[in-house]
Amino acid sequence: MARFTVDLRSDAPPEAVRAALLDFSERRPELWPGLPPDQYEVYEVGDTWAEIREGYRGPIWWREHYDWSTPGRVEWTAVDSGFGAPGSRVVWETEPGDGGGSAVHVLWDRRGKGAFGTLFIAFMALTHGFFIRRSFEMGLARIAAVSHNSTKGASTDGRGGRP
Repeated sequence: MARFTVDLRSDAPPEAVRAALLDFSERRPELWPGLPPDQYEVYEVGDTWAEIREGYRGPIWWREHYDWSTPGRVEWTAVDSGFGAPGSRVVWETEPGDGGGSAVHVLWDRRGKGAFGTLFIAFMALTHGFFIRRSFEMGLARIAAVSHNSTKGASTDGRGGRP
């Protein structure tokens, strides 16, 4: 089991960070560079929830249930995975940052399954989430660039601007 927290800053306002986190359109892999387009699939999107598949390559994938019914907080819980245990989760909280932008607090609470999953999750714990942090930082940098270059952000309804 790996449980650690990551605290991040972004130049993007909280609304833009939340909108990107909840953008389940085909644009999602553009906003989150660690997500290859061929490893992303949307199963269903509701008013305050979504079920999607995200991953990298091979067994490194999660089928997640996203829930954003609590203001300022998005939680995604594993439904299935190639390497992780169902029920493990990530909690992402965003608030206005001191002096502008956003302050992000992430709780990463994951458990592995099988030999590969157990070793992979242990490696994440051993590195204190270095690779998770780096992936989130790349996404937040992309979101900040997009939000500063555009007057239109992604929809916060989880549909990525789709009707």
